[in-house]
Amino acid sequence: MAAYTSTVEWKRGEGTFTDQKYHRAHVWRFDGGTEVPASSSPHVVRVPFSEPANVDPEEAFVAALSSCHLLLFLNFAARQGFTIDAYRDEAEGIMEKNERGRLAMTTVTLRPRVVFSGSNVPSAEEIAALHHEAHKSCYLANSVRTKIRVEAAG
Repeated sequence: MAAYTSTVEWKRGEGTFTDQKYHRAHVWRFDGGTEVPASSSPHVVRVPFSEPANVDPEEAFVAALSSCHLLLFLNFAARQGFTIDAYRDEAEGIMEKNERGRLAMTTVTLRPRVVFSGSNVPSAEEIAALHHEAHKSCYLANSVRTKIRVEAAG
């Protein structure tokens, strides 16, 4: 078993609070000292009460699923002797009401584009199998009810 931690910190600052006109900017801190400026999504809380330049939880959710898939894909490709020079995923999450009428991230679409090199380049079928194995093995994907689609190029 492993435990993962983060610290999320917000401070009110000046102004009132109970009128809902407070700023939602806050900080995520992770082990190793990384700090990420965060905020509510401007799709949820209008500017100036959210900070569009900061990462919001919805973006982080999509990025976490994409990152998990990436890391497993790289691992499985390396084990099979394939060399990857670049991997880019322009992932997208859709927030809408779910079957229970609650707002949820119902679908995340991963769109990985992978550049291979060397003499051992995988076939389209092998690439699809690598994506399938990465998706099946992603512990974050296995932890959520969100439908996750992989639309890989190749």
